[in-house]
Amino acid sequence: MASPILPGTGLGSGLDIGAIVTALVNADKSPKQTQIDSQTKTNTLKISGIGTLKSALTAFQTAMTNLSSKTNPAFAGFTATSGTPSILTATSDNTAVSGSYSVVVSQLATGSKIASASFAGGATSAIPSGTLKISQNGTDYNVTIPANATLQSTRDAINTAQGANGISANIVTDATGASRLVINSSKTGAGSDMTVSGIAGLEIDGTQVMATNPAPGASGAVSALAKDASLTIDGLAVTSKSNTVTGAISGLTMNLVAASPGTPPTPAIVSVDANTKGLQTSIQAFVDAYNTLKSTVDTLSKATPDEDGKLTVQAAFTGDALPRSLIADIRGQLTATGAGGPLAVLSQLGVLTDRDTGNLKFDTAAFTKTMAQPGMTGQVQQLFTGTDDTNGLLARMSKAVDPYLKAPTGSTATGGLLDQRLTILNNNTKNITNQQLALDLRVANLTKTLTAKYNAMDLLVGQMKATASNITSFFSSLNAQQSAK
Repeated sequence: MASPILPGTGLGSGLDIGAIVTALVNADKSPKQTQIDSQTKTNTLKISGIGTLKSALTAFQTAMTNLSSKTNPAFAGFTATSGTPSILTATSDNTAVSGSYSVVVSQLATGSKIASASFAGGATSAIPSGTLKISQNGTDYNVTIPANATLQSTRDAINTAQGANGISANIVTDATGASRLVINSSKTGAGSDMTVSGIAGLEIDGTQVMATNPAPGASGAVSALAKDASLTIDGLAVTSKSNTVTGAISGLTMNLVAASPGTPPTPAIVSVDANTKGLQTSIQAFVDAYNTLKSTVDTLSKATPDEDGKLTVQAAFTGDALPRSLIADIRGQLTATGAGGPLAVLSQLGVLTDRDTGNLKFDTAAFTKTMAQPGMTGQVQQLFTGTDDTNGLLARMSKAVDPYLKAPTGSTATGGLLDQRLTILNNNTKNITNQQLALDLRVANLTKTLTAKYNAMDLLVGQMKATASNITSFFSSLNAQQSAK
């Protein structure tokens, strides 16, 4: 803001009016400006701290989620390895036992694929309106076909209405330009064949297989009916509705990829071994994730000396109870009872708390000693991942962070504790800005007022000096006249 103070010395008084007004205004402004500057610095520091803490908590939750992944389990007590992953892959849970299995895949599970009679007019052939009913495994899936529908719009209606149920449709057009509606299902296994009814021209009996070169009016299953997967495990016959075979071997899930090649077929060897080394790596990753979060919280909470080592520099949350509450909530899960079992606390695995820093430390020698006991790898998996989606240590640690990042279920709040705190701080920013604007206005008005007063004083002093000079001149002239007589 431009100052209304005119620089220079007053013509009448000879005083530096600009300097006087500036000094008086600054004396009035300084206390409030100091307060505003302090509030701005503190508020900005806290806003930055909220952002840093949210990022740290999000990274911590991501680490917990990654460690508890079901598709790539970090805490698998046992590791299952397939000698021929092109035939099948395998994963294990905490109920598995060490062993080796010879698996021959005779046939993969297949789903139902059916085709309608052909339409000479191609994809734009007219289809009557009504309700198309796709039946499978005793369940009817209805699709509304509106007026003026075509084979193409019917396909689109099926995909829109039943895509979530694993049913999809497409159009196959032959060399003559005739088209058939082909419907697929992601459900596999014998007996899952589909039938279609309700719309003239689209009746399909999927329990009947079409000929290799079907007549234009023929419809039915394409190539073959839906089948179960067929395999042998150590010579014992097993069938499965799905290509994901669970329960055939206790604690082991096999994902079938292709039939075993050769005559006789070459078996895939599945080996199950204790995952001691992998568990050690995962526990260290868990410890590192916790320590990284705690280090961030400590940095945001502890005051530090300045460069000269004399003054104390406040951190974003110095003296604030929120960080202490956060760490207490997370640490509470380290000792809380979870999924149960012989392995109940982390100290049994060599995970301890450093009494000086409060960080976790991992004693790998103690871990190795514990793992030498039979069945402990499965117990480690149960401790961290639990027996359901909520009672494992990883899930409980992640949930402990939720109140700080998310609003409670059923709450009218728009965010967690950190977002609520950020809203308050943003309101403080607006309030501080308004205070600064008010102070600037006061300074401008005071400057204008004082300048006017001192200029008026200067003018008055100038007039008084002029009057005094006139009087002095008058008397000097009078004295000179008297002396001349």
